[in-house]
Amino acid sequence: MTKRKINRTDKTARFNLLKSKSPRIVIRKTNLHIITQIVTSREAQDAVICSANSKELTNLGWTGSLKNIPSAYLTGMLLAKKAKEKGIKEGILDIGRYTSTKGSKLYAVAKGAIDGGLEINCNGKMLPEEERISGKNTKNPEKTNKEINKIKSQLK
Repeated sequence: MTKRKINRTDKTARFNLLKSKSPRIVIRKTNLHIITQIVTSREAQDAVICSANSKELTNLGWTGSLKNIPSAYLTGMLLAKKAKEKGIKEGILDIGRYTSTKGSKLYAVAKGAIDGGLEINCNGKMLPEEERISGKNTKNPEKTNKEINKIKSQLK
């Protein structure tokens, strides 16, 4: 079976992303982590330039969940830091077959990447509110906010 028949690849959307010739910021969610990559394509060959995984946040002192909105935001900032080291300044958001939902984890990654210095053409209305990014909805908001600020200072 082809990827199109099992609903894994939207060829039209992929073709439109590839026509731009800009690097794609690919965001994928698993049950435990958030995975981000910056991918370039040349002659139908994809190459991963850099990547960041929410699991890497534990090395920076993160003790919270690795799949919530604050960790998605920090993963976006981590990706932006790695991208700047590789000389990448802009990208196009590629959320794949996920439903585009206002304030979702996918857009939290995008906001983190934007705040980290990447230029991404994204509707600001889709980005999560600052309250959600700062962890006010978590079990221990004060601790979460302290960890977020600590990691943000390390990534700048």
